[in-house]
Amino acid sequence: MVFRILVASYTNDITTLSFDPSTPSLEVTSSLTIGYHPSWITSNPNHPSLVWTGLEQSDGRILALGVDKHGKGKVVAEASSAGRDPCSLLALKDELLIANYSSGVVASLPLPTISHEAPHFLSPPTTIQFRGTGPNKLRQESSHPHQVYFIEEYQELLVADLGGDAVYRLKKSADGLWKVQGHIGFEAGGGPRHVVFHDGELFTLLELTSKVVRHKLLPLPAVPKFITSTPTMSSPLPTPNDMLAAEILVPLPNGSFPTPYLYLSNRNDPSPEGDSISIFSIENPDSLELVTEIRSGLKHLRGMVFGGPDDRFLIAGGANGDGVKVFERINDGRSLKLVASNASIEAPTGFLWL
Repeated sequence: MVFRILVASYTNDITTLSFDPSTPSLEVTSSLTIGYHPSWITSNPNHPSLVWTGLEQSDGRILALGVDKHGKGKVVAEASSAGRDPCSLLALKDELLIANYSSGVVASLPLPTISHEAPHFLSPPTTIQFRGTGPNKLRQESSHPHQVYFIEEYQELLVADLGGDAVYRLKKSADGLWKVQGHIGFEAGGGPRHVVFHDGELFTLLELTSKVVRHKLLPLPAVPKFITSTPTMSSPLPTPNDMLAAEILVPLPNGSFPTPYLYLSNRNDPSPEGDSISIFSIENPDSLELVTEIRSGLKHLRGMVFGGPDDRFLIAGGANGDGVKVFERINDGRSLKLVASNASIEAPTGFLWL
């Protein structure tokens, strides 16, 4: 089976890759120039003919792309992100949630029920302004929402605010608008970047201190319970350093990989072997156990996403060099092996398996 994968980037293009595990090969099949830094890309099964990306610029823009069965796309609609530098998007059934990094604004853009018919966006977005600072004067001078994340079973929206050292918890009120109902605080200067929820627990990646934090998270109004925090790598460099944690994933257990593991990416490692992917065991409810570290050969490993049957494959990109690589999970998910690569992809930042 051949897989189509869209690549978001810090260029002006969205690129389509064809990944054939049987060869194995990873080839460019098309590219679409759409504007400055389309760094994130998302979809929703209720809108099978569309994907969305954001132009990470001062007058943030959201683009809807129509994509055919070969992964070739075209821009079909455009709207304001209602802020500056939209860095994370999340498509739900009837709305597109947008984290505007530089302006501290999270926006909700209504989506039509029938996605293949115009208009592809409805009324103007509603917004929530976040406020917060941290001790890192270069990175935490104001609120910086870096991810919007939805916990379906709780009907709860999480916003990771790197600038304010908090993850905010939002619920919809009677008027249909998202309202902040609580928050989770983190160590000063930690800079929460991304989160992942699994089996009643929240795992948070702190970008600025390269740590991962584990909480027990029950539905609101319950207060989260801190469990543990640990570095994202086995041998952290002396501080200050230029390393930055980037992505955090827990693929759902399945028949091929029944045991869940936590996968983290670490950027700007000075090793000549490139940045590392750390794999943690989360079986012990009271700890985070580092199982292994995989040298990726990538520079500035910003984005990575699981895909394929049973989430067997992990695609990752080096925003500062060495293109895109696809790894396969081995040893029941405790390790990875390289199966295909393409060094020609410039500045990849995010991926979407079609």
